[in-house]
Amino acid sequence: MSEVSETAETAAQRTVKAVLPGLLMAMLLAMLDNVIVGTAMPRIVGDLGGVDHLSWVVTAYVLGTTVSTPLWGKLGDLYGRKTVFMTSIVLFLIGSMLCGIAQSMPELIGFRAFQGLGAGGLMVGAMSVIGDLVPPRERGKYQGQFAAVMAIAMVGGPLVGGFITDHANWRWAFFVNLPLGGAALLLLALRLRLPKRRTEHRIDWLGALLLSVGVTALVLITTWGGNQYAWGSAEIRGLGVIAVVALAFFVLVERRHPEPIVPLAVFANRNFTLVALVGFLVGFAMFGAVTFLPLYQQIVQGASATNSGLLLLPMMGGLLVTSLAVGRIITKTGRYRVFPIAGGVVLVGAMLLLSQLDAHTSKLESGAYMAVLGLGLGFLMQTTMLIAQNSVELKDIGVASSTATFSRSIGGAFGVSAFGAIFNHRLHALLGERLGTAAADKMAAGGGGARIDPATLAQLPAPVRTAVVDAIAGATSSVFLWSIAGAVLIPVFAFFIREVALRGGPSEQPERTLIAQEG
Repeated sequence: MSEVSETAETAAQRTVKAVLPGLLMAMLLAMLDNVIVGTAMPRIVGDLGGVDHLSWVVTAYVLGTTVSTPLWGKLGDLYGRKTVFMTSIVLFLIGSMLCGIAQSMPELIGFRAFQGLGAGGLMVGAMSVIGDLVPPRERGKYQGQFAAVMAIAMVGGPLVGGFITDHANWRWAFFVNLPLGGAALLLLALRLRLPKRRTEHRIDWLGALLLSVGVTALVLITTWGGNQYAWGSAEIRGLGVIAVVALAFFVLVERRHPEPIVPLAVFANRNFTLVALVGFLVGFAMFGAVTFLPLYQQIVQGASATNSGLLLLPMMGGLLVTSLAVGRIITKTGRYRVFPIAGGVVLVGAMLLLSQLDAHTSKLESGAYMAVLGLGLGFLMQTTMLIAQNSVELKDIGVASSTATFSRSIGGAFGVSAFGAIFNHRLHALLGERLGTAAADKMAAGGGGARIDPATLAQLPAPVRTAVVDAIAGATSSVFLWSIAGAVLIPVFAFFIREVALRGGPSEQPERTLIAQEG
């Protein structure tokens, strides 16, 4: 190894150690928010009303994240990751403050969409910075830390959210982001120094607009179709036309633009295309289904908001164990193909188990099911990002990170909206069977003012309370049953991933040392 290589490697390691706390805080922000809000949702619905709009609080956030993710990645490639990354954190914090002062469900949904626009840059920014500083072969060393952050978010989030909703006001579920985000901004401002590449700046604003319109139309179709509007209605057909036209023009624009927001050339790489598909399905199956777990735990299993966080510990334990093991194995062997295949198979098994949830399932049983879910996710979450980044040139790390995150986010957006529609439809049907159609209409929709939360449930007559508990349990199990349709395709696509050598080693470090430094 040459002296230049050793110096470059040592400098990169020092930089990673200096900025890693700030990056992990930003990732924690991205992961923490949805988990805290999910735990607080029963109380939010109880205060603002609109249980039929519950999924939209999540959908709006995921949609904002989805449509902005590719733009953040491209902006980082063009203008420098540090400035763009920190801008996304500021927007996210402004959105958090606005959500905390929302006075109605429509306001909250709108502010959540704005918050999601900032959130789109958090995970992409953190992963792109790591991609700049650490070669793929060495990235497994940090996978355990990424998994630890995810575990802290998924367990600590419900605990913090539960404590807030049990002992304070649900609005602090959003305000809690402010000190954490402020600390991340300070660390990144003081410590982050990145290579700054000279690039001709031409942002693909038209492509970003067309992609946003097309994705939004598709999400609205899955949300409204068969619920607010009939599948054959003029509204749904119109949205279908808008989606097709917008996405068709998006492809044309991307093929001709010198700096496309999503370079279609990256999809010529077989591995990149496959992991993008796997990421979409992971988002679809995971985010779409897990959104409804806190409601099940608090309404059906009678857990407090705080305890519902503890009930997620088995899932996080499984995720952390597999992520740590997979990271070490990949760093040691450089081999990764088997892990997304195994993760897909385990994820299907987890969804099958969770589809058995009912009003009589014990907390021990549901905990075991969630542990299996965590094992499956541990094989998939960081491995798919690593494969995506290894499939492109270093100059396209930001695009690779944002496109991989975009695939998972758009899968989550479709999953949340589609499963929200399934949940509402099944809830209404089961309430109708037990209480009659008129009572079901009032309980499940109530003109947007229904309030199904633990406090309200306790005040209902025993027969009505039992009917509501059974209906929510049945609707939740239906969501997991339908999620199997997406999960079963994950190992199928993963099977066709090729084992390509991971970039790494000191010999590659010099090409990371550029003239200018950002920040």
